[in-house]
Amino acid sequence: MVKTKNKKLLSQRHKIFYLLSVSIKRFKKYISWHIDNKKYASMIDTEKLKYRVKKHQSILVRKLENVDLELQYNKVTNIKIAINRLNGIIINPNETFSFCKLVGLPTAKKGYLEGMELSFGKAKKGTGGGICQIANLINWLIMHSPLDITQRHHHSFDPFPDKNRILPFGSGATIFYNYIDYQFTNNTPYKFQLNFWMDSKCLHGELRVNEYLNYTYHVFEKEHQFIKIDDDFYRKNQIHKEKRVRFTNELLESKMVIKNFSKVMYEPKDIE
Repeated sequence: MVKTKNKKLLSQRHKIFYLLSVSIKRFKKYISWHIDNKKYASMIDTEKLKYRVKKHQSILVRKLENVDLELQYNKVTNIKIAINRLNGIIINPNETFSFCKLVGLPTAKKGYLEGMELSFGKAKKGTGGGICQIANLINWLIMHSPLDITQRHHHSFDPFPDKNRILPFGSGATIFYNYIDYQFTNNTPYKFQLNFWMDSKCLHGELRVNEYLNYTYHVFEKEHQFIKIDDDFYRKNQIHKEKRVRFTNELLESKMVIKNFSKVMYEPKDIE
């Protein structure tokens, strides 16, 4: 196998090119919000819908190697601000949920602090850093529902070794306002709602619906492994989703929903 050098993108060579690239992409996204014929969810209701579809929680502060712990505490503040824009959001039939459209641009003026962001596999400071944790949680909830994920991005790098990982690798979603968005569409006849709250340790979230659903979803990982190619390490897996009848457990549908292949930025223990 012939090794080739990784060529830097123009936006990686100088800050001005990076800022110009971001501005162009953001402008294009602003335009698309007005001409893409989607009906975006915007209504907030503090009264919870009757039935819970799925609940999950994630730890707020994790001690990561070579990452300033202050950025983790700042992330908690950022998450608290962002969920105020999302808590109670109703997704009616034929509506699309857009994380970036609802949360908006994280700025210091809005109270956001410098948290950890990932860029090309490296951790760096960024205003509003850490709110991807909300998108990760939302994606896990939506995967356990009949809602259709229409826009999802995942880091092409695996930056840190697993530490108390509960969810399958690569089941999250990354956000960068506004063109790296997370969106899903409600193509069902039901009304759905997302709710969020925090305690001293965890971010909690739930997906609710207005009518009883007589089926459930199971999401699981297959074919996980680390591999080495030349001097680099990679990680791959598949994430599958099953739809089953509630109580009888009869299988209605089974499919692979995500296939991951990411460069690893550390030396894994178990290598094929």
